[in-house]
Amino acid sequence: MLRAAITGIQGYVPDYILRNEELEQMVETNDEWIQTRTGIKERRILNQRGLGTSDMAVPAVNSLLEKKNISPSEIELVICATVTPDMQFPATANIISDKAGLKNAFGYDINAACCGFLYALTTAAKFIETGVHQKVLLVGADKMSSIIDYEDRATCVIFGDGAGAVLLEPDHEGNGIINSKLYSDGSGSTFLHQKAGGSVKPASHATVDAHEHYVYQDGRTVFKFAVNNMAEVAKQVMNESDLTPDNVHWLVPHQANKRIIEATYKQLNLNPDKVMVNIERYGNTTNATIPLCLWEWEDQINKGDNLILAAFGGGFTWGATYMRWSY
Repeated sequence: MLRAAITGIQGYVPDYILRNEELEQMVETNDEWIQTRTGIKERRILNQRGLGTSDMAVPAVNSLLEKKNISPSEIELVICATVTPDMQFPATANIISDKAGLKNAFGYDINAACCGFLYALTTAAKFIETGVHQKVLLVGADKMSSIIDYEDRATCVIFGDGAGAVLLEPDHEGNGIINSKLYSDGSGSTFLHQKAGGSVKPASHATVDAHEHYVYQDGRTVFKFAVNNMAEVAKQVMNESDLTPDNVHWLVPHQANKRIIEATYKQLNLNPDKVMVNIERYGNTTNATIPLCLWEWEDQINKGDNLILAAFGGGFTWGATYMRWSY
């Protein structure tokens, strides 16, 4: 059976490290408060002027192609999952393709907040499964620091910048993406959104002065929905795929909050040793969290391992994917 499989992965994070101690000098917070509530010790920030999301994605893409010994001309499609595009248009996927020399690829962006990587992964897989393309590049990347208010302690301690790129190719050995369940509930937009900058409320002096171009989050409501929905959709995928806690090798959760991650794997009755967690070093990089985890754990994942990827994001959006590792 033909399936779409991840055959290579690469991550990128900026050099600058924003530690909790520095945030203590910026807002009324402290290291203990941040770690207790989020599990985050530090996050990476792209702080050079004039650089955007594509400037993190391109190094990941270039390194991935080099690692796989693939020419840029072989890539047929680029999908970029992001909430912080370089510009409103053109798509950041197109900018990435230009900078990385992907001359034979068409591309577009997907915005599903923190669940965007899973939405894009499922979408990209269809181009492989239908035989339309042989090599699809999926990028999950966000410069969250560009939409974070560093006077708002409720959000500025959470987010960081980063990028991850994965290569999808056909697999005939029974590995690859086997099952995905994706959901959305637009009523959740009230609790997690960016107030201004869209067509309803275009940028103006008033919106800028009111700090309405930054992330707004009702933390308690988002936490409750995230815990319930991430665990529930992961259970659904496991049940449909005849998976038990014993034969799931890895849970790859979106790195939103360490307490959300812990609540999710406990509801799934999974051993914490089977859970990929790097939020303490990178924070919530939105669309980059899952590929960054896969990149860091790549050497520990074995061919044939069963992975459950789960995420929750603004919108609300949530989902889970079951894949069998292909290399």
